[in-house]
Amino acid sequence: MDATRGKWIAICLIAVGAVVAALPVLAQTAELEEVVVTARKRSESFRDVPITMNVITDQTIQQAGIESTRDYVAMIPNMTIVETQNAGNSFITVRGISQARNSEPSVAVLVDGVLESNPYEFDQELFDIQQIEVLKGPQGALYGRNAIGGAIIITTKDPSDQFEATTRVGVGNGTSERVQGAVSGPLGDTLKYRASVNFYNTGGYLENAYLHDKADPMRDYSARMRLLWKPNDALTGDLRVYLDRLQTRAYYFVIPRSDEANPFTSFTTPPNANDITSPIQVNNRGEDNRDIWDVAYKLDYDTGHGTLTSVTNWNRTREIDTGDAYDFRPTNTAIFAFIPPLSDLNQSQYIDVKAESQELRYTSPTIGGFSFIGGAYYVHTERFISTGNMIDEGLGVFPVYQEPRLSGTNPSATFLADSQNNNAWALFANATYEINQFWELDAALRYDEDSRENTTRTPAGPFLAELLDPNAVSGAVRKHRWDELQPKATLRYKPTDNITLYGGWSRGFRSGGFNQTGVGVNALRSGIYGVSDLFNAEVADTFEVGWKGEFLDRRLNAGVSVYSTKSTNGYFFVFLASNSTQNLGNLDATYRGVELELNARPTERIDLYANFGYTNSHIDRLENIDANDPAAVAASAADYGHQAPLVSRTTTNLGAQYRQPLPGELTGTIRLDFQNIGRTWWDPQNDTSRDPVSLINLRLGLQGEKWSVAAWSKNLTNKIYNAEFSPGGFLWRAPPRRFGVDFDYRF
Repeated sequence: MDATRGKWIAICLIAVGAVVAALPVLAQTAELEEVVVTARKRSESFRDVPITMNVITDQTIQQAGIESTRDYVAMIPNMTIVETQNAGNSFITVRGISQARNSEPSVAVLVDGVLESNPYEFDQELFDIQQIEVLKGPQGALYGRNAIGGAIIITTKDPSDQFEATTRVGVGNGTSERVQGAVSGPLGDTLKYRASVNFYNTGGYLENAYLHDKADPMRDYSARMRLLWKPNDALTGDLRVYLDRLQTRAYYFVIPRSDEANPFTSFTTPPNANDITSPIQVNNRGEDNRDIWDVAYKLDYDTGHGTLTSVTNWNRTREIDTGDAYDFRPTNTAIFAFIPPLSDLNQSQYIDVKAESQELRYTSPTIGGFSFIGGAYYVHTERFISTGNMIDEGLGVFPVYQEPRLSGTNPSATFLADSQNNNAWALFANATYEINQFWELDAALRYDEDSRENTTRTPAGPFLAELLDPNAVSGAVRKHRWDELQPKATLRYKPTDNITLYGGWSRGFRSGGFNQTGVGVNALRSGIYGVSDLFNAEVADTFEVGWKGEFLDRRLNAGVSVYSTKSTNGYFFVFLASNSTQNLGNLDATYRGVELELNARPTERIDLYANFGYTNSHIDRLENIDANDPAAVAASAADYGHQAPLVSRTTTNLGAQYRQPLPGELTGTIRLDFQNIGRTWWDPQNDTSRDPVSLINLRLGLQGEKWSVAAWSKNLTNKIYNAEFSPGGFLWRAPPRRFGVDFDYRF
């Protein structure tokens, strides 16, 4: 055990001991709120669910100022997020199961019971949210495709029976401003509505040393409409429409040089995930524009013998990214400006994804201690992606969509385009049997089949020829099918009403896919192994035992879980600078870890929580290795035993909130949240690792009967660090300190 990990374990244990020791002395009539969850598609107490999970309630969302994915991830053990490159690239890692660019996600994400079919829509502004549930371990039977690492269940606020309205106005540093609003009420006897909007604008926080402005301005417009229709006691319809328009920038990477005056040291500078001395200095501001349209309709019909549910979803997400290219420096100092006949480059990526899905599900009542859920799911996805470099003539950067720029300003130097037509379907069932008042058995089975078809859309000519791949032909079609049976079995034991013990085994699955045409040959030519034009589906088997309970008259919740996961064909990321492509390879790995969680209310005025997560990963081998290639075999052997990419060894999450009654029926609050992200590795070679990062958020509030005001700071100590190290030496700077004031009013 290294010293850093030991330090944070000690801190967590001391905090736990302090909480437990203080409770009997401090407690008056305080007790924690009863948390009701829907983790098993039915409402039940958090303490009764035999799943390791974390719940962010409406109260916590308000008190902690949760407005984005990164905000709630910062409170969850063994879970981290990387936000990098562009808005559509946000990667969740949970218990070692990680995501990468252009890949299927590591967790299933559901909003109001509807599965997000497109990973590019994941990282959104959070507003008008009722509850967030994070489930750990494979959850495919109930929560669908890609639930290999778990599931995130987001519930928005329901339409109300009477008219109500809320608003929030906020300002902050970085010339940021936020306006939110929601209205809700009835539209007759059978129909209710809820409409909510969010506007966020900031001039940015990260300095561009070359352009002398901010690298990360952002403007987001988003809106949600829900209509809840209930013509009788048996039938309920729920229509949800979501729209989002995001405008920001992309590709403001940093690649350090050991000798800034020598551009060729870009190739020889040792990788260092901790380098924060090299500034952002791209000469192209670029753009990142993302549009999301999402429409979902959920219909529930109570037959008297069970409930039939239909969930229909249509989604389209388009994103265009432009910006500087390797090595992300001004034209006069860029590496390619010194290598004739090349010149400085900029780049563009365009992604257009359309998805249509349908789920049918039957949920039985509980009869004689037995209940079950069964159903089918289908999703059709059409995806287009183009990537490429253009000659940087110092006149800005221009977006490239479906065709290369063959003439005019900034002509294309490289261009690749592919389209995909994907069809996936699944059958699933989950059964629960209460053997007696102490024991319960939960068993599930899911079968997934995913068929994918990739068509090369790069025009015939020099852009394909430069790949030196005889199979890279315009119009060529590649097809592949993946399928997997995913069983799950969990045994629960409840010796008392307030204690739950559980253990089981489960299998998770997420589909494979296609890298862009010709990258396999290009990767091999670049000395990169384990990457081909195809990346395989991942299968993960997880064993887990856990314990959770309520103690001291419901003033303390505690839980611990231990798990071991064997992953085959997990993803890792490789960037090929020669054609600006982002690619996935496969590796096998083992993940073992533990989680400790505590929530306490020692008095009516104090809330405390302490979470700790530990994950030890171990690469077993690289996949897609040519056994007849000695260099490839040696490269795979060299990675054996390394830590898996994007895995943080430890996470520590601590928090405290104090409420103070004030004259005039006012209440003052102070809240402190602490997060430590342990040592993190980024590539199979473990070329570098990021040192542990500690972050502090502070929030001071004052509440009246219908209003509240809060002063807040995120990253209070202004910790400067890199959010990502990408293979090739790319660094992505994390946000610095942010602060502001929010005002809320409830009509």
